[in-house]
Amino acid sequence: MNDLQPVALGDEPADLVIRNGRVLLPEPGEFQARDVLITNNRVAALPEDGTDAIGDDTKVINASDRVVSPGFIDAHTHIDLHQTFENAYHYALEGGTTTVVTEVTGFGPMFGPEGVEQMLAATSYLPIRVFATVPPQPLIDTFRPAHGDSESLANLLDDARIVGVGETDWIHAVGRDTPAESLYDRAEQVGKTVSGHAAGCSGEKLQAFASIIDDDHEAISGEEIIERVENGIHAIGRCGSIRDDMAAVGEAYEEIGAEEISLSTDGMWPRELIREGYMDVVVRRAIEEGIPPADAIRMATLNPARHFGLRNLGSLAPGNIADIVLIDDLETVNVTTVINGGEVVYNNHEMNVAPRSYEYPEHFYDSVNVSTDSDQFRVSAIDEPVRAIEYREGLLSGQTTVSPPVQDGELVAVPDEELLKVTMLDRHPEGDGAGFTGFLTGYGAFEGAVATSVVWETPGVLAVGSGDDLRRAVTHVNEMGGGWAVVRNGEVVAELPTRVAGVCSDLEVEETAKLYDAVESALRSLGANVERPMLAVQTLTFPGVPSLKMTPSGYADIFAREVVGLETV
Repeated sequence: MNDLQPVALGDEPADLVIRNGRVLLPEPGEFQARDVLITNNRVAALPEDGTDAIGDDTKVINASDRVVSPGFIDAHTHIDLHQTFENAYHYALEGGTTTVVTEVTGFGPMFGPEGVEQMLAATSYLPIRVFATVPPQPLIDTFRPAHGDSESLANLLDDARIVGVGETDWIHAVGRDTPAESLYDRAEQVGKTVSGHAAGCSGEKLQAFASIIDDDHEAISGEEIIERVENGIHAIGRCGSIRDDMAAVGEAYEEIGAEEISLSTDGMWPRELIREGYMDVVVRRAIEEGIPPADAIRMATLNPARHFGLRNLGSLAPGNIADIVLIDDLETVNVTTVINGGEVVYNNHEMNVAPRSYEYPEHFYDSVNVSTDSDQFRVSAIDEPVRAIEYREGLLSGQTTVSPPVQDGELVAVPDEELLKVTMLDRHPEGDGAGFTGFLTGYGAFEGAVATSVVWETPGVLAVGSGDDLRRAVTHVNEMGGGWAVVRNGEVVAELPTRVAGVCSDLEVEETAKLYDAVESALRSLGANVERPMLAVQTLTFPGVPSLKMTPSGYADIFAREVVGLETV
């Protein structure tokens, strides 16, 4: 016999018994009056009465008037951006999250396989389970040369904590060859998933994309979720710092039910993590949109576990790992107790674990060294209107033309007219630190400059603003080893260092949240009038959402899939 059977058969006592709760069985989608018997970190049995399993040394938790659920699983997130997870994971645990499935789009594009390995090492000893996907970004060559080694990246798929290939923007893979195909092939060979980023992809293009990917988190309407499921794509709904798409999930649920939908945060940034919560927020929002609690919790437990092949997780069936959440109010999803692997890590608003530290390799702390030569920020005068990015909302930006004034033979920004410069500099280890400067509208009458190395899916430093403040802001980001710098009249008015790989703060998460507030406040005081001024800046590099973005060598024309310059003809 294994070590669970004697407990299930009543011959030996359990290590832990959870009594008198309404136990969620996600497989049938029912709450039942059961006790939960746990031994050696696993669920041994779910009897109606577990009294016989209580011995002298058995710990007992009385769950009267509470729901007993499997621990929540975040099906799609980004823990290698903004804040090192080892300094912040305890807030995720507090909200009932015991497992995350993360992209590695911060460390991966910069350091390739080593970035993935370091992220896994930094989280390997935490009392929360972290699984990752292999980043395809180092192999993508649509707008810039590929820097990755496909074999080394593909070999990562043999790691038990790697569940598949990370998100691929559909523009890189539909109707064209890409070096990332080697990753897709290896994933199929070893039975792991491929994640997609299908924003704006529908019809025949989505069907073509469905031949590559297994899941997608970019549907923002019920109709789009249904279309994905109809094409065999597992739909992942999100509610986090980027978007809240739970209304779309609720709409789709009415037609297709719960089985092919999982829930995720797609990233919960430090401020929201502290002030709002984590996967408890997502489940609550799903319930608010009319999804029955049993199915909403299934979407955050059993479904992602099955989709990503996370054996023995996502359910309280005998034999599963004892990751368990106790909830006293399903309307608010108020988590009172969290058990990770049979150990009580959070109970009655008291956390029994603390932030951890991890020492990354030295070059992770010295990864930002881009050019600050004044010529990098100059735009030589031409006689005709020039192409510019028009920031719209969220992650969206389009193309427009502008006619900047000429001073001393160069085109200059006019902040009062909401015409700014935007510079993108390459900070990849194989890059030269140089970049491209263009123009941006739609950000507001912004006086000064902001620079950041926390940009999406590519190693770089992006700056927005005017005059020599652009150069000064980039210089300060260099000096910090990464982060955010807001400058006016040559003075730094707000900063947030992200020393780890240039994209993660290793400060205490509470301090990081305060500095985020300070940077955003400074941006608004200098004239940024968009809803999310920090999001607007850092996503100007992101090719996953149309239609004009920044690269170190020019604008990325997303739909044309080519790099274009200032001239419009």
